[in-house]
Amino acid sequence: MVDVRYDIAFKLYPYERVAAQTGAPQRHPVVIVGGGPIGMATALDLGRKGISVLVLDDHEGVGQGSRAICFSKRTLEIADRLGAGRAMVDKGVVWNVGKVFHGDDPVFEFNLLPEEGHRNPAFINLQQPYFEKFLVDEVRNAQKQGAPIEIRGQNAVTALAQHDDHVTLEVDTPDGPYQVEADWLIACDGARSAIRDMMGLSFDGRVFEDNFLIADVKMTAPFPTERWFWFEPPFKDSGASALLHKQPDDIWRIDFQLGWDIDRDKELKEENIRARVDAMLGPDVAYELEWTSIYTFQCRRMQKFRHDRVLFAGDSAHQVSPFGARGANSGMQDTDNLAWKLDLVINELAPEALLDTYSEERVHGADENILNSTRATDFLTPKSEISKIFRNAVLELARDHAFARPLVNSGRLSVPCVYDGLSLNGPDELDGPARTRVGAPCVDAPLNDGFLLDRLPGRFTILAINTGAPDVSQVDGIPLGRVTLNTDKDDPSGAIRDRYLGVESQAIYLIRPDQHVAARWHSAETDHISAALRAAIAKGR
Repeated sequence: MVDVRYDIAFKLYPYERVAAQTGAPQRHPVVIVGGGPIGMATALDLGRKGISVLVLDDHEGVGQGSRAICFSKRTLEIADRLGAGRAMVDKGVVWNVGKVFHGDDPVFEFNLLPEEGHRNPAFINLQQPYFEKFLVDEVRNAQKQGAPIEIRGQNAVTALAQHDDHVTLEVDTPDGPYQVEADWLIACDGARSAIRDMMGLSFDGRVFEDNFLIADVKMTAPFPTERWFWFEPPFKDSGASALLHKQPDDIWRIDFQLGWDIDRDKELKEENIRARVDAMLGPDVAYELEWTSIYTFQCRRMQKFRHDRVLFAGDSAHQVSPFGARGANSGMQDTDNLAWKLDLVINELAPEALLDTYSEERVHGADENILNSTRATDFLTPKSEISKIFRNAVLELARDHAFARPLVNSGRLSVPCVYDGLSLNGPDELDGPARTRVGAPCVDAPLNDGFLLDRLPGRFTILAINTGAPDVSQVDGIPLGRVTLNTDKDDPSGAIRDRYLGVESQAIYLIRPDQHVAARWHSAETDHISAALRAAIAKGR
């Protein structure tokens, strides 16, 4: 019998017996284990590209509890390309202002609102169950349009074996076990990945000696829609730090830092949680406890994310502390990086070596996140008296001196990863803005008829600004899109000139399917484009 480990918030793919549970194992081009946000996003991306995908999940839908709540602009841009972004923004709580306190005293506030001219906000707060549900909703829409995606709930993988050209999976169901074969297996089964354990792979890093209590509180409160963070909060028994964030449906997320040596069962008793919440909110605030949990800060990753025919993405590949919103947002960048590469490999348009660059680039991204998350954790939880003195001195200085504020680290929020100096990068022969350099994700900008990122829909694209685009529609069978812009006609705000030209009068960009810049030039010919595209798909490695 399949083990039910948690309660379901949305039952989205109830168990159904399928004919494949009897007879010889069926072969699938791609099997994804895990129906969380990363698994569903990967299935949706591949399915929309025409790749047949089977998703196996050991439950029948989305688990309860807010869990990940803070989704970045880059994640929303990826979700837009998948078709789910508008539902997420419409439901989510948009916020820009964060305030930092030390005890009763305000230290400073910050504003994350980007410059004008972006379709998406800097961040939204949205409970993870909603995020997952909107992805599954879009999977259903894609299925109606013919996308070859199948989801099987209450299908738990219990064993696997790798072969030269496929993977064999043992799958347990309420009706008993059966086998599935996959040309490629993608493990999106979370930080406690069963696939990783079955393969005996390490998951190395640090476990920080601290615990945090999460309380989802339903209430109608006059608090503004802001991120409030306290170092050494003044509330009774609130611990060393506290965080307050608004979510949809009048739910407020509260985090309390409890310390290391705690009795978890005791701390999770309702009366003890209410004592902490009451001390924070005051005696006259009515509320309901919707969901509670305790988590420990951990920063870990696998050595590499590809192991022959098995690829790891999201928390199964890397885990970071939750402060800073780097977990799910980083996982969405994983799927954004992996899907187009696997598509080209399956269609024999790129060598398998391209999948090694998935590991190269996303290990780079994971290390960046782990570094920032570790720094935040060390600032939140000083390990010595001298560290605490230094931390508090920084907080004191930050009240009145702007130079000290970047040193305050209550969780530096997720930013898009830039693949500086990595192997797929082509030439950077433009004296252009650093923010759109080779390896960087494209920056959105308004056009007369929409936004730039809408014109970069998930394939290699030539972006020509104030010049003609080279006349090339494909390279080695890989189709190329072309977008030609003139800043006098198509750039009403001047954002294209500012973000893509800088001091230059014209530019040509080669954009990858994941909207990262593969190469850029002041001017380029067909052979320049062809060479850069071949480099971007690992030909010649």
